[in-house]
Amino acid sequence: MKILHLIQKPQNRGAETFTCQLATHQVKLGHEVKIVSVFSGNADLPWYGDIMSLNGSVKNRFFDISAWKRLSKEINQFKPDVVQANAGDTLKYVVWSKLIFRWKAPIIFRNASEVGRYLNSTFQKKYNSILYKNISAALSVSEASRKDLVANFPFLKRKSKVIPIGLEKKEEIVPVDMKPFEVKHIVHVGGFSFEKNHQGLIRIYQKVLEHIPNIHLHLIGDGPLRSKIEDLTKENNLNDKITFYGFVNNPLSYIKAADVLVLPSIIEGLPGVLLEAMYCKTPVVAYNVGGISEIVSSNTGFLIDEGEEEEFSNAILRTLQSTEAGKIENAFNMVNREYMNDQISRKFVNAYQELLSGS
Repeated sequence: MKILHLIQKPQNRGAETFTCQLATHQVKLGHEVKIVSVFSGNADLPWYGDIMSLNGSVKNRFFDISAWKRLSKEINQFKPDVVQANAGDTLKYVVWSKLIFRWKAPIIFRNASEVGRYLNSTFQKKYNSILYKNISAALSVSEASRKDLVANFPFLKRKSKVIPIGLEKKEEIVPVDMKPFEVKHIVHVGGFSFEKNHQGLIRIYQKVLEHIPNIHLHLIGDGPLRSKIEDLTKENNLNDKITFYGFVNNPLSYIKAADVLVLPSIIEGLPGVLLEAMYCKTPVVAYNVGGISEIVSSNTGFLIDEGEEEEFSNAILRTLQSTEAGKIENAFNMVNREYMNDQISRKFVNAYQELLSGS
């Protein structure tokens, strides 16, 4: 089978990283795979081959005929059996390319979030309706994401199913030496965007500090709101309590070293960082948004109602004051059983084959 994956751009983000991991496993299964990006980027993604860029225009992304034509040329040359659009602007580019240049391959959309949270106007909903009416299947990262998609676009009900993200198997994860020594360590991994709710995290952290002064917060990731959170840290005299790392190549080593990983996001699909923490046997505390409740429960971590900052801080305190060995082991076993990429990649291939066979 020939598979073409379209990504937003080479960037250190979950959607692109997982797509490259998925593509690598599909090659191992004997399929021919090509990855194309809408926009240019320079991140080093986990893909052995070249990533061809359409050199799309961010300013003209709603009417980027040149890039749509370049995508059509790639598809006509490669002749894929399926074209998979992986989040971001990929869906609009692949649909308009197909509508205008009339290539035949079916479009599969990988839905990695809750699209309804981004539909702020009637125009947005109508525009997205056009896009979704031209796909053959929607593969959502969680049941919550699937339900949200179908609630906003009911005609997708028979075209939608759930295939989660997965993790790569690691022989050994060596923890970093976290500083300062002899304190407890909280880790957050995620881009500095409004969805990740870093402002709320700072408030939660301050509540924890009231009870345990010897605790340090480590923020791993980069993004447009980083400078704002750095300013907030200075305003609250937390410079010696919070470390900003930017992007790191191996966040698992930091997660492994942490006493707890936190995720107070306000929008999520199925966050891979929680699976990574479970794989590292690091306790997790997260808000109940998106598909998080599908992996975090009273058996595998601490699931907190969105916005309940006092309850979130109390869960962190409880985690730091007890081993929670049962939750940790349950979470680790669940990830190994259900969320490894060698298994997940077969589910994608099966979905393609079902689509192509008409079953």
